Amino acid sequence: MDIDDKGCEQPCASDGNPTRKRASAFPLIGFAILARMAFDGVNLSPLFEMLSDKVADATAHPGELMDLSVIAQLLNLKQQGLSIQRKILARHRLFRSPCYTRRPDLRVLALAASIDIGGNTPIEFLLEGSAIELTTLYVVPGTELPSPLPMHDVAIVIASDSEDCRAALAEIDRIAMTWPKPLLNRPHLVMQLDRDKLYRLLVNIDGLTMPITICASRSDLTEAMRDQRSLTDPPSEMSFPLIIRPRGSHAGKGLSKIDGPDGLHDYLSKRPEEEFFVSQFVDYADDYGIFRKYRIVAVDGRFFACHMAIADQWDIWYLNAGMLFDSGKRAEEKSFMETFNTAFASRHGRALSMMLERIGLDYFTVDCAEDRNGNLLIFEVDNTAVVHNMDPADIYPYKGPQMRAIFSAFSAMLVRAAALPTSNHGGEGRPRQR
Repeated sequence: MDIDDKGCEQPCASDGNPTRKRASAFPLIGFAILARMAFDGVNLSPLFEMLSDKVADATAHPGELMDLSVIAQLLNLKQQGLSIQRKILARHRLFRSPCYTRRPDLRVLALAASIDIGGNTPIEFLLEGSAIELTTLYVVPGTELPSPLPMHDVAIVIASDSEDCRAALAEIDRIAMTWPKPLLNRPHLVMQLDRDKLYRLLVNIDGLTMPITICASRSDLTEAMRDQRSLTDPPSEMSFPLIIRPRGSHAGKGLSKIDGPDGLHDYLSKRPEEEFFVSQFVDYADDYGIFRKYRIVAVDGRFFACHMAIADQWDIWYLNAGMLFDSGKRAEEKSFMETFNTAFASRHGRALSMMLERIGLDYFTVDCAEDRNGNLLIFEVDNTAVVHNMDPADIYPYKGPQMRAIFSAFSAMLVRAAALPTSNHGGEGRPRQR
């Protein structure tokens, strides 16, 4: 597929200065709508072919090409989708998501990085049903930002702390202190979320534990196996069994439990990556061998339940826990959500408060569990995990109200932030609610 710029000129709107024009954003179908279609089993191939035909006859505008990139990735054509994205972002970086009203109450500018569909906060889901207009600006290092910037009331960084986003985060960080509007999820705070940094950030919080986590290269691991030495200093801090995953991987890709040196050798022989996260395995099963993994969401200083996965295996996430087929598991998840404030959040209140203070972000998600001593066990903190309301209401009737509560809190956070003086968001972390 050959993409050029025919029919893709950047439209502009005057900002009142006859010598300068404000770049306009190209409209999208959007990730949330396309992801919902895929989730519901809609065949996206005809739409992919239709947009591809528009590319071939040079009638596709950049928004349609960005949608084409997303569709390709949803169809498991990741490299093709990323190739389309790179070509478009070389010239056009501003896009407008569908809005639920013609007269929005607030304008939000999301600062994104050029990465796959899992690498930026899926903010469209969080704005579902709101009267908030969303424009996304892709920050491409080496390319100047639009001048003047798109009109907005509040901005939020949605790029992740992955290697592919580092340059974009650094560029945003360079100009963050002089950003003309309140800026949420400041880039220097997002940069703390990689697993090894997060471990160091959260260490020594009472009632909270996170497995010792390091980043190790293939050569480090190979040398450690050859010399039969520990990966950490002092050596007693980490021992088999270990958990290993490629750096930057999510949703269990490349995740494995390693019981000894032979297992580590076999694992490395099958993986092409050069860098890995290695952490101590923690057995968090209950007395019946059942594992419970939770996702909770921090919005503007308050935690919400997002989901609960239950399985008889340690490596669980929601999609492989069989929640859809087990009414007993769903009943337990329902109880977790309905009693969250008085039970889970109450039990771990001090630990959650300290974690919130150290992380400092306005919005993030936490994948966690409870260890056998009752401590809050942290696996991952992320600003890009999917928080959605796509599950069928007839099977998960308790989820809709919970997701709408999260979405409402997210919108309220944006409105509150927009009303604050810009200087209130120029410091080290999240401003206190008034």
